[in-house]
Amino acid sequence: MEISGNILTAFMLTLFAGLSTGIGSAIAFFTKRTNTKLLSVALGFSAGVMIYISFMEIFPHAQHILIEKLGKLRGHWYSLIAFFGGMLLITLIDKFIPNFENPHEVKAVEDMDDKSKAIAFRKLYRMGIMTAVAVGIHNFPEGLATFASALQDPSIGIAIAIAIAIHNIPEGIAVSVPIYYATGNRKKAFWLSFLSGVSEPVGALLGYLLILPFVTPENMDLIFAYILAGVAGIMIFISFDELLPSAEEYGEHHLSVYGLIGGMAVMALSLMVLS
Repeated sequence: MEISGNILTAFMLTLFAGLSTGIGSAIAFFTKRTNTKLLSVALGFSAGVMIYISFMEIFPHAQHILIEKLGKLRGHWYSLIAFFGGMLLITLIDKFIPNFENPHEVKAVEDMDDKSKAIAFRKLYRMGIMTAVAVGIHNFPEGLATFASALQDPSIGIAIAIAIAIHNIPEGIAVSVPIYYATGNRKKAFWLSFLSGVSEPVGALLGYLLILPFVTPENMDLIFAYILAGVAGIMIFISFDELLPSAEEYGEHHLSVYGLIGGMAVMALSLMVLS
């Protein structure tokens, strides 16, 4: 695996995924209504991409390397530990973000003009900045996931970056709306929401600083196998805990399922073409 040549690509993909939160912020800033059907399909599509690529490409690849390096029994066990360890990491992050600051609660652009909701939200969001901090913390492992995947295989990194970018668009709306409630300032809501996406490239930077010093030609494949198995766990958790529930809340059940199947189909065809 050639790491050095992929570092810039990995950072750029992570930056793209993180700053797409700003697209949601702009939607909240410039539009009056939320296209819930489009968001439902898009979120389902994003989940389909993540689920398919995790189960069909990333986890099997990581498990194959671990079995090859450690033997069948240890390889199976260590790949499972890394997979569920990724899930545990993002579960703990969710656990320590209070519900009223969790940006994944579904909100719509038109809520910004609902005065009764604004009053209610001001009581909860005495400091709108906390919402941006919450989404920033939550996006941190997503940045690491995008970066590590792109280092291992840029084509897979592109698919993951696009899926996370789609997921971050409604997240930008979800952050902008309560910050607007808390401050009454649309511009502040836009910029704080936009900047919250910076945590994803920060996650990539931390991954770079923590991972690469320990990578040698002898252990490189093993280290990335552990990381990729954990990344698969993170993306599966995001899909089932955030994307699919949000897709159903934004639109109709069938729309989210159509998006899910479409995401899987596109990813399957892409992997077949690239192989």
